[in-house]
Parts: sequence; C-alpha cells; structure tokens
Amino acid sequence: MPGGHYIALSGMRTRLDQLDRLATDLANSETTGYKGERIATAEEQRSEFSDELTSAIDVSLAGRRLDTTAGTIEPTGMELDMAIDGEGYFEVSTPNGPRYTRNGHFGRSASGQLVTGEGLPVMGENGPIQLQPGPVSVGSDGTINSTGGPAGRLKVMRFDEPGRLVREGRGLLNATDMTPLAANSYAVRPQSLEGSNVSVVMHVAELANVTRAFEALQKSVAVFMNDIDGKAIESFGRR
Repeated sequence: MPGGHYIALSGMRTRLDQLDRLATDLANSETTGYKGERIATAEEQRSEFSDELTSAIDVSLAGRRLDTTAGTIEPTGMELDMAIDGEGYFEVSTPNGPRYTRNGHFGRSASGQLVTGEGLPVMGENGPIQLQPGPVSVGSDGTINSTGGPAGRLKVMRFDEPGRLVREGRGLLNATDMTPLAANSYAVRPQSLEGSNVSVVMHVAELANVTRAFEALQKSVAVFMNDIDGKAIESFGRR
C-alpha cells in the first residue's frame, strides 16, 4: 500500500476513535458527576515502514486523559445527596477494591449503611458509614450525623494526577497505580449533586469538525484509489 493511502487511512482510524469518545461524552451529558475525556494523537514510529512504506506516517492515539473540570452543583433537596465543591472524590468499596466517584447520589441500605445507587458502601475515614434511623445531616467537612450522633466522616481522596483516573462504568473511577491522598481543599454540599462537565455545545461543534475531517480523508482515499491508481494502471496497461 502506498504511503499516501496509509496516511489517510491512519487519520480516518483516529477520527473514528474521536467520534466514539464524543458519542460517549454526549450520551452522559446529563449523568451526575460524569467527567468527559480528552484524547491526543501522535506519530507512530514503525520500523517496518523503512523498506515498504518509506513515505508513510502512522497516526495513533497518544493516550486518554480524564477532564477533571468541575460540573455545576445543583440543589436537589434529597437528604442523602452530596456534592464535592473543590478537589477530591468519594471513596467507594467494591469487590475489586476501592474506587472513586464524584456522583454523590447516595442512599441507605436495608442494614443502614450509606451506599451508592448500585448498593456499594460509601467509605468513611473509619470504614463504611453506618446510619441510624431518622434524619441525617451532613457538615461541610463531610461529617455525617444521624439521630444517634456522629455516623462518621466521608473519606474524600485526591490524586496528584487526577487526569489519569480510568472510567469503569457506573460512575466509578479506578486509580490504577496512583496513590490516593487525603483531600483538604473541598467542602461537601448537602442535598446537592454535581452535574456532568460535558458541554453539549462544544462537543457538537467538535463532532462537526471531526466528521468533516473524516469525510475529507475518506475522499482522499477515493481519489488515490480511483483516480491516481486507476490512471496509473490504465497508463501502464497501454505499454
């Protein structure tokens, strides 16, 4: 395959990855605590090109990073809804280990534990938070009080490179090989939730740009194959 063909096809492949990312972000524009992603592209060095594709450039994804920009905090009036104003993430216990989230839409399990919408325990500084029957109040420092007194303080963690957190679905983030640190610069807003940080207007504009770029590359492939290659074959066929 000539180098020009490969450059165009390589560019089309990265645009498809970008379209997938934009579609996911737009589908979650109303998801509580959702964080969009940013991706970059880079030239991929392939030694095998030196012999067969001397003019080819392979473009690939240079990595994904979470967009940790805060979403808008809106009051809900729900007793166990909470939002983090500032840095940090709620820690949640899962069968696969601790995970982190900005989705503070919590509830009370049958046993009285503070849990996520999927029933996963929300962690406090001394373990899962056990609520007593009756009204619950939440302080700005994350301390939760119920009828029987303090139930615990929310475990809010931060990361030196939060953009490296990996989405796992259900609003959960995996810290992979990063070490969580206790967050300091935050306030917990009771009876409130943080919205998605996805800007629909900006994403639709980006979607249009990516789509146009993909169509232009698609057209260039057609030109290479139908016009240039076709004329070359026709010319050589006459000799």
